[in-house]
Amino acid sequence: MRWLVSACAIVVLAFSAGAREPAGVADDVILSDGLPRVLSDYRFFRDASGWRPNDRVVAYRLNMPLFTDYAEKYRFIYVPEGQQAKASGDGLLDFPVGSALIKSFGYERDGKPMLLETRVLLHRADGWLALPYVWNAEQTEATLKIAGARIPVTFTDPSGQERSINYGVPNKNQCKECHALSGAVTPIGPKARNLTHDGQLAEFARLGLIDAVPEVDYRVPVWGETSAPLKDRARGYLDVNCAHCHNINGSASNSGLFLTYEESMPVRVGIHKRPVAAGRGSGTHDFDIAPGDPDGSIMIYRLNSLEAGISMPEVGRTMVHEEGVALLSQWIAEME
Repeated sequence: MRWLVSACAIVVLAFSAGAREPAGVADDVILSDGLPRVLSDYRFFRDASGWRPNDRVVAYRLNMPLFTDYAEKYRFIYVPEGQQAKASGDGLLDFPVGSALIKSFGYERDGKPMLLETRVLLHRADGWLALPYVWNAEQTEATLKIAGARIPVTFTDPSGQERSINYGVPNKNQCKECHALSGAVTPIGPKARNLTHDGQLAEFARLGLIDAVPEVDYRVPVWGETSAPLKDRARGYLDVNCAHCHNINGSASNSGLFLTYEESMPVRVGIHKRPVAAGRGSGTHDFDIAPGDPDGSIMIYRLNSLEAGISMPEVGRTMVHEEGVALLSQWIAEME
């Protein structure tokens, strides 16, 4: 429902925010060697406040989003004219050079979304580049912040509780850390199995953004879809929130903990798996997942922590995702 309210607000803002009519997306800026100083240089949006997408910039939604301090996220895909992303199976869409993924983060204030930052992933000839942009108070421009930023913000979470945090915008290296796959920056979110909501893949194909509607054998359940099996929701949560580092080619590969949905070996998922190194991160617990004992599992211990060196994920949150912890705790509690 919150997403629907935000979507309606986007429509209102798109037609009331001093719209300007620029040319199409600046392909030369995406493909350049430079680091554009402001978000508007790309011309991803027709308006100064970043709500009205330009031609071939298409909004999309993930079934299961990554948790980022309850921030609302507004995602867009751009594929250059005359090109298409390749779609095959459940996995990541294969975007051509010149494509971009745009993701804005914000919170609702007085019934309207207020943007804090926009992250862009640019597919250049030498690979993907991740850059963070921070919005000004007037919501008229976002400026590149290579070193990241901290932004004090107060918002109401889905349970109705008011929260005040020091929201963290990742620096360029932290972007790279989460997006690293075999040492190269790679998109995380747009996997076919996480894009099945509301017929998005068929719409992408109709718009010519992808070459075909892929056959998806497994779809990540929509967040809160309690009719879906508990195991599927738990594995989907781990795949989306943890597997970008915890996979065989990710930055946490030396942990031996692989949380991709495809992983089939129980011990690699953490079940009865001892940590590679016993330290603060393991607390006093023996296994990443101790079946039937969520409170005795390292996974739950680290998800419940906000202490540097212990909390997981390491980047992207300053608070505990209580709903996520509850989901995984229930999954572990029901294991035999």
